[in-house]
Amino acid sequence: MPDIKVKDVAKGTVKTIDKSATAAQRMKNAYIRTKEKAEHSAAPQEDSPEEYAAGRVSGGIDTVAHKAVHEFDRQGRKGVKTTKENISKAKDYFEKRAVNQPKKQAQRKAAESIRRTTGNAKKTIKTVDRGSKTIKQTVKSTAKGTVKTARKTVKTAERTAKTTIKTTQQAAKAAQKTAQATARAARAAAHAARAAARVAVVTAKAIALAVKAIIAGTKALIAAIAAGGWIAVVVILVICLIAMIIGSCFGIFFSSEDSGSGMTMQSVVQEINTEYQGKLDEIKASHTYDVLEMSGSRAVWKEVLAVYAVKTTNDPDNAQEVATMDDSKKQILKDIFWEMNAISSSTETKTETVIETSDDGNGNIVETEVTVTQTYLYITVSHKTADEMAAQYGFSEDQKEQLAELLADENNSLWTGVLYGITGSDGEIVSVALSQIGNIGGEPYWSWYGFNSRVEWCACFVSWCANECGYIENGIIPKFAGCVQGSEWFKERGLWQDNSYEPRPGDIIFFDWDDENGQDWLSDHVGIVQKVEDGRVYTVEGNSGDECRQNSYPIGYYEIYGYGVPAY
Repeated sequence: MPDIKVKDVAKGTVKTIDKSATAAQRMKNAYIRTKEKAEHSAAPQEDSPEEYAAGRVSGGIDTVAHKAVHEFDRQGRKGVKTTKENISKAKDYFEKRAVNQPKKQAQRKAAESIRRTTGNAKKTIKTVDRGSKTIKQTVKSTAKGTVKTARKTVKTAERTAKTTIKTTQQAAKAAQKTAQATARAARAAAHAARAAARVAVVTAKAIALAVKAIIAGTKALIAAIAAGGWIAVVVILVICLIAMIIGSCFGIFFSSEDSGSGMTMQSVVQEINTEYQGKLDEIKASHTYDVLEMSGSRAVWKEVLAVYAVKTTNDPDNAQEVATMDDSKKQILKDIFWEMNAISSSTETKTETVIETSDDGNGNIVETEVTVTQTYLYITVSHKTADEMAAQYGFSEDQKEQLAELLADENNSLWTGVLYGITGSDGEIVSVALSQIGNIGGEPYWSWYGFNSRVEWCACFVSWCANECGYIENGIIPKFAGCVQGSEWFKERGLWQDNSYEPRPGDIIFFDWDDENGQDWLSDHVGIVQKVEDGRVYTVEGNSGDECRQNSYPIGYYEIYGYGVPAY
């Protein structure tokens, strides 16, 4: 039986498989090279961020594709190798089995085995090709999608970048404007600082000059004093100071001296007081009356003078100093006085029942009720305050401040000196009493004491003045409404002097009026000693003709009962 050439067939088959695999591999490699050339030729230039990103994505995809194809090729070669090994094993097997099997059967099995092996090889090659195609399609599809997505991303990034750049540019412009404004402000501040520095330098120089001047003046003053000229320096300083004060409203405090006109403030005030008293007397003399009732009070003299001082020194048409007195200034003062004080009067006839007392001749007092018709004369004095006059004259705030300063309590002693020529603590009650001259009716004094209706109020007046000075509280003068009780208080304390005594200002003077029965040596009236001058005692008395007024008596006058001498 002829030998079966299985070996040759197997070799041919193996060669055929090798050629097929080689052809497939060459086709695959050619395809890859063609693809690379095509993609390389179609790749955009990297002239923009978009082209650069697309190129990077495409390059990455090519790398992945190459790796995938290489892997499939490796697996294909492995399959072919395995097939060759199987064919070699089949050949050996057939050679071993050829002795026991018929030739045709062996050929058939060999052919069938070759077909299976060839079919498997073809299937493997087809699988490799399909895998390669799938990879290529997947790679191409993925690459296209990735590139598309990358391009979209790049475009979005580009738009975002453009927006960001635009916003940044706008912000930069705004920052530039702000910087420019800041720079301008800085330049202005620098300019102001330089100006301030120049002013500071000038101010410093001025201060330095002023300090030098003060030092020089001080040295000159010391030198003058050292040379024995300190008296002249003091005199000059005092003169300058006085000149400044005299030219202001405070010059009123220098008006008690005669400047050569023959008039002083005291003499003018006394003249106006006399004029005021004359008007009261004229009203009384011009009416027939049975009962006189007086009420009210006039302005305090220091308020009148304060208004006069401020108004006169600040007159926009004719400002004048008030330290001296002349006829024109006297008239200004009189006009102000009568603008601040007003006197009114009226009469009324009343028919009323009164009780009359008489002696029946046997030493018995008989009271008889009778109806009488009486005429009442009412005199009322009213006044305006300094504040009301300031409003009437339209004083400015500065003038109001001047007025308030003049009327301050610490200036009371100055006013006493101007008005009454009184200095010292024992003159305080005198100045208070003098300030009440012109008040009529006595209501402020007897109502202060506690009476509900009018009483003889001379003692109430003295007590009121003492209380204003704090003398009652300190036990210097008693509070009394009866003259007898007052005189006894001083006698009991050894503070009494008879009418031969030459009193001092502030002493309390008691009177014993002489009636048809002569003196009873009991006090009937009381007042305050103002001064003693040229052998006369000048007094201020309340309820003198139902008013506060000044009187005078010779020293030792017989109706003077005596003097209470307070221990001031």
